Amino acid sequence: MAQTKAAARPPTPAVPVEYRTIDRISGPLLFVREVANAAYGEIVEIALPDGTRRQGQVLDSRKGLAIVQVFGPTMGMNVTTTSVKFLGEVAQLPVSDAMLGRVFNGLGEPRDGGPRIVSDQRLEIVGNAMNPYSREEPSEFIQTGLSNIDVMNTLVRGQKLPIFSGAGLPHNQLAAQIVRQAKLRNSSESFAVVFAAMGITSEEANFFLKEFESTGALERTVVFLNLSSDPSMERVITPRMALTTAEFLAYERDMHILVVMTDMTNYCEALREIASAREEVPGRRGYPGYLYTDLATLYERAGKIHGRKGSITQLPILTMPADDITHPIPDLTGYITEGQIVASRDLQRRGVYPPIDVLTSLSRLMNQGIGKGRTREDHRGVADQLYASYATGKDQRALSAIVGEDSLSAVDRIYLKIAERFENEFVNQRPDEDRSIDDSLAIAWDILSELPESELKRLKPEFIAKYKTKPAA
Repeated sequence: MAQTKAAARPPTPAVPVEYRTIDRISGPLLFVREVANAAYGEIVEIALPDGTRRQGQVLDSRKGLAIVQVFGPTMGMNVTTTSVKFLGEVAQLPVSDAMLGRVFNGLGEPRDGGPRIVSDQRLEIVGNAMNPYSREEPSEFIQTGLSNIDVMNTLVRGQKLPIFSGAGLPHNQLAAQIVRQAKLRNSSESFAVVFAAMGITSEEANFFLKEFESTGALERTVVFLNLSSDPSMERVITPRMALTTAEFLAYERDMHILVVMTDMTNYCEALREIASAREEVPGRRGYPGYLYTDLATLYERAGKIHGRKGSITQLPILTMPADDITHPIPDLTGYITEGQIVASRDLQRRGVYPPIDVLTSLSRLMNQGIGKGRTREDHRGVADQLYASYATGKDQRALSAIVGEDSLSAVDRIYLKIAERFENEFVNQRPDEDRSIDDSLAIAWDILSELPESELKRLKPEFIAKYKTKPAA
């Protein structure tokens, strides 16, 4: 009988073990010897000689050696008096509805002077893999208020659509405008934004916060800011904090969430720094060989789940080093995501904002979010006709630079004019201009009406009769 009672007694929880066996410190990593059963992702508490404490996470464990990545600077640590305590749990984030309207650092700690989030519900920041069978096909339209995105490269609910930019291009201004203006056409559905910034300067952080606060966008936004002066290890945690928050709001609170993450290049640079400290064999251009897998663990956390009302849509922003779209970061991102929106330095020089090049941009899920009942019945035809007309106009622009505009035919000169109007009237808009999809389509029809009807080969006759605004000159 005594044996039966002993068997029924609940197991005694393991007491965290403290180690003073640090072998060496390399960048943001601690190498701890003689550690038994350290688990991947396990959280550790690090006690410095001066009494301060920092957190870290087990990055690797083999043959009694645990590699711990420190959430913060390693300054002040040494191999003799610094102790490491393994807590037996993975990184978690307390989640609550009170997170909306708040600003946090990359580790989920308040940066706005407000109280910490106190909640009984804590979620693991690594998230749970989404079963492909449970995925619902992305659909429905998210309006950004930007004509070139809404009409030509439509953002669809549940999609992951990155923006490829370059150094010096206005991607921060574009990100802030999308956060301010993004909305669902059905206003009865709950919508919010989770914004994560990695490795940005204090000036950029102040710009984002001022934009969000002055326009009221902060009330429906959760902001995570990792500054360039913050530890690189925090940069790796930031997007996971943001996506965990998005999953809570989407799947627990039935909200539709748009996640904007900038700049993914800074995130990848942090991964490279950690891989170098671990003395790993580098892959392409020094980035770790698992860069594709790591990015996929972030991007694949977007989508819709059967039986759940909420959804997560991702708009990651990255700056292409040297404007090279074949660089590993944009290259691998393009493999994982469903298209890309590409910023153009040539358009920026011409004074066009936002400088988005429609000819190199693509939204692979666009057809699933447009058309009658979603945007408008003529949307697909208008986009196709604009694309073809602009491409022809750019060809005529290049030709006229060689032979002169007077050598072009009358129709060719119309296409040349359409290319100018497309850039200056359709793509170009003020940073505070929020266009509805109907406004954008109206501008498109006004431009296409320059063409004779015989050239409108991608539009149905009934749409031409209904929407064409004026006869060709």
